[in-house]
Amino acid sequence: MGGMPSWWPLSHAWPCLIALASVAACANPVPLPPKAVQLNRLGAAALEEGDLATAEARLAVAIEYSPKFTEAWVNLGLVALRRGDLRDARKQVGHARSLNPDLPAPHHAMGLIEESGGRWKKAEACYRAALKVDPGFAPSRSNLGRLLFSHGRFDEAREQFLRLTEVAPDTLEGWLGLAEAQLRLGDERGSDMTTHRARLRFGDPPDLLVLVARQMMRRGAFADAEETLAPLTAVADRRRRARAWAWLAVARLGGGSATEAGVAADEALAMDPEDPVARYVLYRTGRL
Repeated sequence: MGGMPSWWPLSHAWPCLIALASVAACANPVPLPPKAVQLNRLGAAALEEGDLATAEARLAVAIEYSPKFTEAWVNLGLVALRRGDLRDARKQVGHARSLNPDLPAPHHAMGLIEESGGRWKKAEACYRAALKVDPGFAPSRSNLGRLLFSHGRFDEAREQFLRLTEVAPDTLEGWLGLAEAQLRLGDERGSDMTTHRARLRFGDPPDLLVLVARQMMRRGAFADAEETLAPLTAVADRRRRARAWAWLAVARLGGGSATEAGVAADEALAMDPEDPVARYVLYRTGRL
């Protein structure tokens, strides 16, 4: 099928912003009260569960126990970020960064804040600052790669994801990002090799199976791609279901079934109205 998309924007591939909701307390330069450490951990757990009021209360008490508890200040800033209060988030994280600029977490959190406000260059600088402190800090490496990818800097993104596979080889995002960047650079063989290595390490999680199905489609094996994608349309995660339906639409279109392709694209768009792959299918079928 001429013009079949080989891409998937990384902003759609992952949850995007990776928040440090459970940063390590042991990185502080002075001993911390055990109760502060416990409350920070519990506050981080509440943050990850979306219980912002409980998270804020626990973190505030942690800071009462230890006013210079850098990670608790970072997490408090992330609570404000989740509420959409960028000004307060910047204030809390800025304070954390002033307490200890030699930790990667405050720089990373500031990158999340800047990115949420659309300040891409400042976000990039923050992620790079975190990596300058700790080159093995996987969340900033991942976010930097994704940010570079989303702005068309594919070669730089490829390099960051390649480094991520080295410093955090058990982080799937690095392998996914590397394979995607290689595709955008026209290196299909390299992308296929990356996908193969990832499958040896991780097995067949949904995100990798989508890449496998796309390999099949590039080789014209549309029926095999449909068979691979079909079970993924029933996974629990809504984002992954939408993506599976979108690429299933491409497989059906490639197999010559425009009507069924449109049905699959509609399913994808019902979950994600801006899905670029589903919209591509509707454009190809004359419905957009």
